[in-house]
Amino acid sequence: MRVYFDHNATTPLDPAVVEAMVRVLRSENHDFGNPSSIHQYGQRAKGILDETRTAVADLVHGEVSEIVFTSGGTESDNFAIRGVADALESAGRRHLIASSIEHEAVLTTFKALARRGWTTTLLPVDTTGIVSPAALEAALTDTTALVSVMHANNEIGTIQPIADLARVAHARGALFHTDAVQSVGKIPVDVRALGADLLSLSAHKFYGPKGAGALWIKRGTRVSAILTGGKHERNRRAGTENVPAIAGLGTAAALASGKMTAEAGRLAGLRDRLENEVLARIPNTAVNGERSQRVPNTTNISFDGIEAESLLIALDLEGIAVSTGSACSSGTLEPSHVLRAMGLPTHRTQNSIRLSLGAGNTNEEIDYFLEKLPKVVEKLRSLTAARR
Repeated sequence: MRVYFDHNATTPLDPAVVEAMVRVLRSENHDFGNPSSIHQYGQRAKGILDETRTAVADLVHGEVSEIVFTSGGTESDNFAIRGVADALESAGRRHLIASSIEHEAVLTTFKALARRGWTTTLLPVDTTGIVSPAALEAALTDTTALVSVMHANNEIGTIQPIADLARVAHARGALFHTDAVQSVGKIPVDVRALGADLLSLSAHKFYGPKGAGALWIKRGTRVSAILTGGKHERNRRAGTENVPAIAGLGTAAALASGKMTAEAGRLAGLRDRLENEVLARIPNTAVNGERSQRVPNTTNISFDGIEAESLLIALDLEGIAVSTGSACSSGTLEPSHVLRAMGLPTHRTQNSIRLSLGAGNTNEEIDYFLEKLPKVVEKLRSLTAARR
């Protein structure tokens, strides 16, 4: 049996998404035109963009005109942060704030702007991974241009109090961006209720294609384009749109809107069963992060006496795919910056794995995992003890 528990890294394409993309890719369907062209081929392609823009706007409860297509979450985060920075720099607002557990797309962009002379502040989180509105209020200044706090964390699944944080930011005249890559398509997301000014999403996190995403920009928000060229996306993002991938994004968004609530309940049930059984069957284990306020598919568990990478490899040999954290940080030997920021002991930051469930997972797969895991853990712990 092969089991995939790494849906926060990426999800498989839904068959309906594949069908939508293939339909656009086949030349006999006449959908291959450039959407900026005024002839019928171009207008058919433009129609696909319009349909997707509507589907994405419906998914996040925004307006159609507020959706800008991008290549994915990283570009959307860069667009939001760099775009606001460029737009507000001349007004003297040269301060940026983010949480200390953001995705690298945010943290590395902050570092790049710091090299340009921007002041940056990273907010602490508590032991459950939550950002305090009081901490944000204390960090804000009259020169703060933007606050960026992710909606749901990619490693531990914790959901942040975005509406409260946005209110605090707005009270000091700062704009608010949220990286919602790990929440859109999993739980209901309403940009108006969140109070954000900008929101990032990515198709491949909810059964759409890689290379397609969007940035929601609240009407009236000042953002400079970071890609310049033609007048695509209402002058906000130059470059001919990737129509097949955008078609896939639209289909994935429509599917998520229709089944998200039921699927969230199913996944939460599977996740909780897996989590509770691991804690009951294997000693010296613990769940990292807030257990109630999180996306329904994610758990992060530490296993004392084992290196996370060794556990990942051993499980992979049993046909089970898990993660040690963000896929974008794979290949590094550094402990998880998210778990470090939560103040966990060093060994906890190095012995934890993330399990993120998705549409294809079943109770039978949970059974298989629970059958194999104790044996793997026992073997690895014995090897660790023998080396001491």
